[in-house]
Amino acid sequence: MKILNICAYTWAIGGPARIIYDHTTVVLKLGHQVDILSPASPEDKIYPAPDGARVIVCKRTTPISRFFPEFSLELWDFLKKHIHEYDVVHCHGIWHFGSVAPFLFKNNTPKAVTIHGLLDHWALHHGYWKKKIFSVLFQKRFLKKANLIQINNHDELNDLRQYLGFQHPNVAIIPNGMQLDELATLPPKGTFRQKFGLPTDKKIVLFMGRLNIKKGLDLLLPAFQKYAQQYDDTLLVLAGPDDGYQALTERFISDHHLAHKMIMVGMLTGELKKAALADADIFALTSYSEGFSIAALEAMTAGVPALVSNRIGFDGTVAQYHAAHEVPLTVEGVLEGLVQMLQNPSYCDTLKKNAKKMVWELYDIEIVAGNLAKEFAKIQS
Repeated sequence: MKILNICAYTWAIGGPARIIYDHTTVVLKLGHQVDILSPASPEDKIYPAPDGARVIVCKRTTPISRFFPEFSLELWDFLKKHIHEYDVVHCHGIWHFGSVAPFLFKNNTPKAVTIHGLLDHWALHHGYWKKKIFSVLFQKRFLKKANLIQINNHDELNDLRQYLGFQHPNVAIIPNGMQLDELATLPPKGTFRQKFGLPTDKKIVLFMGRLNIKKGLDLLLPAFQKYAQQYDDTLLVLAGPDDGYQALTERFISDHHLAHKMIMVGMLTGELKKAALADADIFALTSYSEGFSIAALEAMTAGVPALVSNRIGFDGTVAQYHAAHEVPLTVEGVLEGLVQMLQNPSYCDTLKKNAKKMVWELYDIEIVAGNLAKEFAKIQS
């Protein structure tokens, strides 16, 4: 098969780019061809591609892209000339130009869409009117026409049914996966602390993700502030690019005089990200909405005990395996979780063991990507 992925394939987009990378690595080994079509702005940093895959960068067209997300005439021209050359076109996410553009052509190329959690209640009600207009004009009509819709869990299945008003006949529940060997060996402990001058006598709570309101920073920041008032033993490290919440985070740190307790280190990649995971005592993601959190999966794969909400997209398996400490979406609930984990090392050891079992049994990318490739083969035939 020749597969075309459409996504803003940039470091700033976070999980979807990593998901495409990991899936592509497996699909190439299965003998398929993969192209990645990415709308981008000049300042965007393009995510690396596995050897053998091709990334085609299309310039976003301004000012239209400010109102029609990721609108790109170059992307349109590419599809016009080449869409017929592909066996499957795979759109990642919704509410953007790339998720509807392939449906605007009269052709028989099968089209797959991965929702990435963007139909849940929280996501639908942020930017409500913009999405409402986009839905009426394009999104709902074209989702109905998709040859395959990939979702990560049963919550997404219910969200999709509610949105469309019926159960789409071609849905595959396939979770995201991880290249498990990649995080089997981490840099020596202390590497990350040394890089950023962090004290060796403090524990580290690591938040790793885009600085966005949906990540629950409005819960984590005040909860950690309250923890720090009781215990002087821990730092909160915030690692990720700005996605609308950096200024508020900086203001919170300044207003509460927490510069020595909350450290912002920007986006981490490669060995530096692994070093952060090696030095972290716990990982924290109190998100309101995730299709399937790759950051949480990376942390659990790396053996970092995780404090998470129940909205990170694991379809109940975190609770089933007791693989992380799940907290309610309240400041008090997050605070209670921080205390329980940071003051109880044996409890964290149990979470680590359970998480390792869950990851190896359910989220090996070789199995997950192979299952999606089988679904592509079905719609191609």
